[in-house]
Amino acid sequence: MDMVSMGLLAAMGALATVAGASEDLESDVGSQSNPNSQVQLAAQVGKPHRIYNKAVSGEPPSNALYAALAAVTASVLMSGYGMNAFFAIAIGAVVAALFNGIYSVTAYMGRNTSQARFNQHVYLDILRTHTTTIMAHAYITVFCVVSISYIMTADWLPIQHPFPMPLVAFIWGLAIGAIGSSTGDVHYGAEREFQNYPFGSGLNAANSGDIVRKAEAGLRSSIDNAWFCAKFGGPATGMAFGLTVFLDNWRTTIFDPATQGWFAILTGVVIVILFNVYNRILEVRARKRYGPYPEYAGEIEA
Repeated sequence: MDMVSMGLLAAMGALATVAGASEDLESDVGSQSNPNSQVQLAAQVGKPHRIYNKAVSGEPPSNALYAALAAVTASVLMSGYGMNAFFAIAIGAVVAALFNGIYSVTAYMGRNTSQARFNQHVYLDILRTHTTTIMAHAYITVFCVVSISYIMTADWLPIQHPFPMPLVAFIWGLAIGAIGSSTGDVHYGAEREFQNYPFGSGLNAANSGDIVRKAEAGLRSSIDNAWFCAKFGGPATGMAFGLTVFLDNWRTTIFDPATQGWFAILTGVVIVILFNVYNRILEVRARKRYGPYPEYAGEIEA
């Protein structure tokens, strides 16, 4: 272990934190993954809205596609044309953001036009303003993920991961999409879309699609959701992904896999066990302090 490795490790953790936050906000603006089913269903239960509705897949496969696409583009520019890594990664992120915008527009147009019978309209102002916001957040996410992958695979840097950069970017894209879907969307789908129900009480199947459509000023759009999620959901996702990248690479930086591989594996197992124990303690304390929810929900409805 040397100072260069630790510096690179810190840089990867910082990039991952930024990437996690921007990925969650990108999915919040576009209503992708978990909350998307509620946005999709809303018009069918008599709740037409002005919220962007774009998901063509879950967050893990979509982010894996964009990250791998950007990494392939950057690899071609660096190896085939000798371009500087920074500019190559930036151009690759632009290509991925453009593909993200194309998929977003086609998904939004297709879904909303198919729901015309439910009085759901296509709002061109939403399409114009939100698509660029989605692409901007996607650019930041992809740029950070591919930068992490480059640091891990570059020949002149000490880490030198055996996998090629596009494959590493693909794996990290899957990871950041899964973390954004499991960590960030809770604070969007549960808190933001269903503010008319007590948080933590669960969502009855009969209430599916009954989303809140009014914002602090006027009708709600996905920009309002991003504003809300930037307070906690985005940073929480960034911390989750940042810790994942940092701790996973920290154990292999402290212990050389070639000579101390078992120590690195055991350290990873210990970290996972400690996080599970801490999560369980936190869950039990929260339930005792803020529960029980069913009775509270009944009082609110009454």
